[in-house]
Amino acid sequence: MESVRAVLIDIDGVLTVSWQPLPGAVEALREIREAGFGVALVTNTTSRTRASIARTLADAGFPVSAQDILTAPSVTAAHVAERFPGARCALLNSGDVREDLTGVELVDEAPDVVIVGGAGEEFGYAALNRAFGYLQGGARLVAMHRNLYWRTDEGLQLDSGAFLVGLEQAARTEAEVTGKPSAAFFEAALGRLGVGAEQALMVGDDVESDVLAAQRAGVTGVLVRTGKFLPETLREASGTPDHVIDSFADLPALLRGSGQQ
Repeated sequence: MESVRAVLIDIDGVLTVSWQPLPGAVEALREIREAGFGVALVTNTTSRTRASIARTLADAGFPVSAQDILTAPSVTAAHVAERFPGARCALLNSGDVREDLTGVELVDEAPDVVIVGGAGEEFGYAALNRAFGYLQGGARLVAMHRNLYWRTDEGLQLDSGAFLVGLEQAARTEAEVTGKPSAAFFEAALGRLGVGAEQALMVGDDVESDVLAAQRAGVTGVLVRTGKFLPETLREASGTPDHVIDSFADLPALLRGSGQQ
């Protein structure tokens, strides 16, 4: 831990559940910031803009601003601009994140790219079948993430990764993933903080997309037993987290060298 200068933190399931702070999370983040660590909140949340997320977290007491937040939509906008300049894009997403899709031309028909965000009521048969038609017509497929589910105050809820698999199989294509677990997402966060992978630590509740993906990018991984964490997913994971702690409230102790391993 002596080399760690910055902390990458997932939001949903780590700091909050249904946007309500988890016990001790606000105090732990304050302690980490006061200790001088760089902080980036890295989230696959696709239902809100960075500004909206920042307001909600600040109202709950978290010491954060929009500049601290890196979202899958903002990274997606940069990816589309680089890979498909001038492309017409169809967006399948629950929630309005157009503000974070800077420079992306969104259309209702004949797109060059289909962008899949997070699931919700919008992921009905008609919308998915329309996206399938676009893909059959040659449109490229970009996904903000591959999450199968997330946790709310009502329990686990199905996410867009479950639908994405079907679109890929039916259209015989493979999505380009821009959010976690893509290496580019972690590289963008490290670049924003001005640190190398060996100087950063990633805290998440998803053992594959958050923790092991960060470790493959050279970042120390910390899994929390909150949010979507399930013992069986840890047992069946493709690797072993560097650290496992009960909750984000335990992170300051881990950074001081006295936390769980």
